[in-house]
Amino acid sequence: MILLVKTGGPEAMPEWQSLLAEFAPHLDVRHWDDPVPPEDVRYAFVWQPEPGRLAQLPNLRLISSSAAGVDHITSDPTYPKHLPLVRMLTDDQAQRMGEYVCLGALSLLRDMKRIVTSQAAGKWDGFVTERSALHTRAGVMGMGNLGTRAAQMLSRLGFQTAGWSTSRKSVDGVESFAGPEEMAGFLARTDILVCLLPDTPATRGLICAETIALLPKGAGIVNAGRGPQILIPDLIAGLDSGHLCGAMLDVFDTEPLPAESPIWTHPKIIVTPHIASFGAKRERARHLANVIAAFEAGETPPGLYDPVRGY
Repeated sequence: MILLVKTGGPEAMPEWQSLLAEFAPHLDVRHWDDPVPPEDVRYAFVWQPEPGRLAQLPNLRLISSSAAGVDHITSDPTYPKHLPLVRMLTDDQAQRMGEYVCLGALSLLRDMKRIVTSQAAGKWDGFVTERSALHTRAGVMGMGNLGTRAAQMLSRLGFQTAGWSTSRKSVDGVESFAGPEEMAGFLARTDILVCLLPDTPATRGLICAETIALLPKGAGIVNAGRGPQILIPDLIAGLDSGHLCGAMLDVFDTEPLPAESPIWTHPKIIVTPHIASFGAKRERARHLANVIAAFEAGETPPGLYDPVRGY
């Protein structure tokens, strides 16, 4: 029973094969580009598969994303929509996302961009920021597995934390806002906005001039959700006008981020290369094995993608 793997490149295959031999020894684990009979492939574990390739596997039974998002798969109009598609959801992944969000929030709070820029210039630039986390309101958009962990960690750091989602959530230490009718109130009370929403038609372009204007003057933005959710010209306009203090961005419309993008050199933007929550291979291999075991037992695999909700 062949599992095709496309994540991390050929150099990652020995580790994937070793880990999956431990967690799912019945699988024949092959690299995406190995010469295998297409009809023998039952499972695919992928990141950004080239369009049309999944549709060429006639006996494929299940597709697993190697990350939390699946838009890198569903953007292929030919991908087999009748098959179960699962997202990568591990505790390690949630922890890493929480760490990234806290790093982003603290970097904006303490103006880390200024500190790093001064170091690069050999400049001793002593300064004091206006407030601590105790006097800063953080808001997380998207309260799924990753957003909930991030909000909890922000709260424990002392941030006055709230979450916004399509439905009401109950998380200790986190105020809940829900639905379109409560978004304006959520944004108005948010000094650091964290975007962890999935990529859906409703979320694309959500962070734009209109929503940025609802944030308090001096607010900052952390985006580790999906690139299309932020209209970059509107973000840059908000930064240049002084309405926003800064941004930390991990995801972009085009990845890798093109060398000519103005985002690279903007004095108020910190760029990270889509690294927020990629978990350890061991934990992802364990999760994949659990997904396949549940599927083979006739159970609903964890992290099953719902095309109606878009995540």
